[in-house]
Amino acid sequence: MGNLLTILVILFISLFVLVTLLEKFGKKTEEQDLGKLARWIYPLMAVMLGAYLIKYFFMS
Repeated sequence: MGNLLTILVILFISLFVLVTLLEKFGKKTEEQDLGKLARWIYPLMAVMLGAYLIKYFFMS
């Protein structure tokens, strides 16, 4: 139980540090960039679902 708590504390601290650094130094995204990223979401989700189904049915 102590190991789990230690890992969770380290994860939350690192997440806090990363979020604050990204907010400070990250570049601003534009609408055009977001549109380019958004068109990849559905195909990547389909690939991920297909990979999960293959893993579930054939490797379990």
